[in-house]
Amino acid sequence: MKGRVSALSLSAVFLMAGSAVLRAEDGKAFFDGKTVTYIVATSPGGVYDTNGRLVAQYMQKHLPGSTFVVQNMPGAGHLIGTNYIYASDPDGLTFGTFNTGLIYGQLSGDQNIKFDLTKMSWIGKVASDPRVLIVTKESGIESFEQLRSLQQPIKFATAGKGSASMIEAMMFVKALKLPIQVVSGYNGNEDQLAMMRGEVQGVIGSRSEFQQFIDEGKGRILAQVGGSDTDVPQLSSMIDGDTARQVVALIESQSGISRLTAGPAGISEDRLKALRDAYVAATSDPEFIEKARTLGLPVDPLVGNDVSALVEKALDQKPDVIEALKEALSEG
Repeated sequence: MKGRVSALSLSAVFLMAGSAVLRAEDGKAFFDGKTVTYIVATSPGGVYDTNGRLVAQYMQKHLPGSTFVVQNMPGAGHLIGTNYIYASDPDGLTFGTFNTGLIYGQLSGDQNIKFDLTKMSWIGKVASDPRVLIVTKESGIESFEQLRSLQQPIKFATAGKGSASMIEAMMFVKALKLPIQVVSGYNGNEDQLAMMRGEVQGVIGSRSEFQQFIDEGKGRILAQVGGSDTDVPQLSSMIDGDTARQVVALIESQSGISRLTAGPAGISEDRLKALRDAYVAATSDPEFIEKARTLGLPVDPLVGNDVSALVEKALDQKPDVIEALKEALSEG
C-alpha cells in the first residue's frame, strides 16, 4: 500500500510539473501569429519614444512569430496612454511604457487616474537614471548655492501637467524654496531647444536625456538626485530640513524605476511569464545593449516582481511628504 501511495504521489508531482511546463509553453506559443500593441504614452521623438521602440523591437525578436506595433498616445503627462493600457483587455497583447511621474499622481489622489499601479502587470524596467538639475551656460549660474541665493527667479522648462518633470520642479520650488518659475508644455526635446533659444534657463530631468546637451557645452549640472556618479554633488548633501530631505528621497526613488514596461491588471500567469522572459532576453541581447549605448540610453534592467516592489516602496510615503506633494501640485 505504501508503495502504491508513493507511486501515486510521484505521478502527481510529475503531472503537476508537466502541466507547469505546458502552461509556460502555451504562454509563449500564444504570441505566435499575434499582433502586440506597445503603447508609448508620449509623442514621437525624445527618450521615452526611442527607448520604447527599442524595447518593442527586441521583445518581438524574442517572441517568435509575434508582430509588435508601437502606438504613441501622448497627453496629460502620460495619463491618457496609461489609462488606456490599464483599461485594455488583459490578454497580453496591449502594454507599454509611461512616466514614473504617475506615482506622484496616485500618491496625491489625482481624480483623472483610472489605474492602480500596484495592480498592473509589471513586465520590467530598462534603466536606473538619476535626476539632474541643469542650467544653461548663458545663465551664468555655476553652483546650486548660487541658484538658491538668486533674488529674481529664473525659468525652468517642464513637460505637461502631471509629468514627472513638472511635479518634481514644483516640489523643489516648494520644499527647497528655490527661485524658479516653472513653465510647462515642453515635450520631447523641446525643453533643450527652449534653453538654446533662451526662453528658459534650466530644467530638471533624467541625466541620460541631457548628457549630450551637457557634453556639448550647452549647460551644466548643478546637482544630482540618485545614481552613483561622483562628478557632481548629490542634492541630498546640500539641503536641510526633514520635509526637504523626504521630498528629495521620494524623487530619488523614481530614478531607480526608469523606462518601465507594464500591462493591465490580470494578464494570465503563463502569458505574463512569456512577456517577462522576452523582456529579459531583449534587454540582455548584445545588439540591444550596443544600440542603447549608441543612443545614449542607460541599461540597468529589472523584471517582474522586482519592479513591482520598487513601485510599491515609492508609493509608501509619510503624510508630510504626501502633503508637500499636494501643495506642489496645487501650485503647479
